[in-house]
Amino acid sequence: MSYRGAFINIVVFIALCIIWGSSFILIKEGLAHLSAYQVATIRILSAGLVLLPVAVHQWKNIPLNKLGYVFLSGLLGSFFPAYLFCLAEMKIDSSLAGFLNSLTPVFTIFTGLLFFGQVFQLHKLVGVMIAMVGMLVLLFAKGSVNLQFLSYASFALVATVLYGLNINLVGRHLQQTSSLAVVAVSFALLLVPCFIILWATGYFSLPLTQKELLWSGGASSLLGIMGTAVATILFYVLIKRAGGLFASMVTYGIPFIALSWGLLAGETINGWQVAGLMIILTGVYITTRKKQK
Repeated sequence: MSYRGAFINIVVFIALCIIWGSSFILIKEGLAHLSAYQVATIRILSAGLVLLPVAVHQWKNIPLNKLGYVFLSGLLGSFFPAYLFCLAEMKIDSSLAGFLNSLTPVFTIFTGLLFFGQVFQLHKLVGVMIAMVGMLVLLFAKGSVNLQFLSYASFALVATVLYGLNINLVGRHLQQTSSLAVVAVSFALLLVPCFIILWATGYFSLPLTQKELLWSGGASSLLGIMGTAVATILFYVLIKRAGGLFASMVTYGIPFIALSWGLLAGETINGWQVAGLMIILTGVYITTRKKQK
């Protein structure tokens, strides 16, 4: 590969880390003046509208017998997690949400072993256990932990479990289908439910021209356009250019961008939280590395 090609790959990689790592602070900004359900719905709706031309073009690449799996993939991989992370950030810091998101590769392995008949490998189990220890350190790092805090943090954890289920679902049932087609069409199928949810939550009756609502609505829309639609396209570009292994390393960059935004927003982060994150990333590395022959 030429130096120019390698440079482009690195630029796309850094852009993905920044975009996805910034998603959690955008959720917090959206929640400042909108409900969790409205922020999540605007996110999915914005991404769906941006990806609609792609969906129209890619629709023919989805076999009819796979549409059900595509819709389910949209629910597991985007729809439900969007709401769960918004609900979580009603009570937990955006940086902590970004840290917990780094457990996605671990839950991909965990759900694969439990529900998809993946072959058991000892190093994967060890990696999962190490990451779980890191998660516990992360959750109890601040000391003043109560049931309410744990319940809201569990929303983020459930979201990462759903991410893991979706990755296994796509790998099992949509392996031969274009990834970009799956993403675009799944979002297109969610457009109508999104309009219904916004209407049901009273969004259209709000004074939407007010400065505060414009700010939160803009943050939510940016979250969907950049954090979902554009980032998804960039991710598949990176996979094609540099391979899946290099693209998957984005997992390690996202929490540090979330950490930086959290510090700028005045969130308090202590050494135990950083230690918990490093333990999680160590577990992720052990879990996802290929076993040497």
